[in-house]
Amino acid sequence: MAGQRGIFITFEGTEGSGKTTQAELLGQWLADRDPVAVREPGGTELGERIREVLLYAGLEIDAEAEMYLFMASRRQLIAEVIEPALTKGQIVIADRYHDSTLAYQGGARGVPTTWPTTFPLPNVTFLLEGPVEAGLGRHEAAGKSKDRMEQESIDFHQKVAEAYAWLATNDPQRFIRLDATGSRDKIHLQVRDHVKPLLEGRD
Repeated sequence: MAGQRGIFITFEGTEGSGKTTQAELLGQWLADRDPVAVREPGGTELGERIREVLLYAGLEIDAEAEMYLFMASRRQLIAEVIEPALTKGQIVIADRYHDSTLAYQGGARGVPTTWPTTFPLPNVTFLLEGPVEAGLGRHEAAGKSKDRMEQESIDFHQKVAEAYAWLATNDPQRFIRLDATGSRDKIHLQVRDHVKPLLEGRD
């Protein structure tokens, strides 16, 4: 349909929950529809510079300043990539989005957070849920060096998980909660099942 707005799909979860893998698998499945894949923070020149500052520069960053940096990166990504793609009717797949700020800076750090009216709402948000220790262990097993957020305490990551659970409970129309301990293929098939209805009438 001409002028039909695109579909916005986001993946959320604690560290090592499999978000990135599932976002990539969905992108591969939808490849013939030319989806736009984005990650946070990053995805624009400004966003990648902010990503470096936030995650790898070794700086002590005030919790509220951290929130505004993430949101500045996100707003640039919306302006440069997400909104233009949705306006053109494309599918956008995001590895993290604004729910991350609500969970990490809001839930775990206690910073007052809101959803800006200029930030488009996803059509569906997949939340991968599992033991936070398992996710962090997955990162270590893969030999990945930890970024600033991954170096936080287990207590911090537990608060993030609890905040995500609260967000999902309070917005059941948008959130699809998935068991992150399942096989990647099983989870991918569940994601497909929820995306298929969104694609109807778009061929």
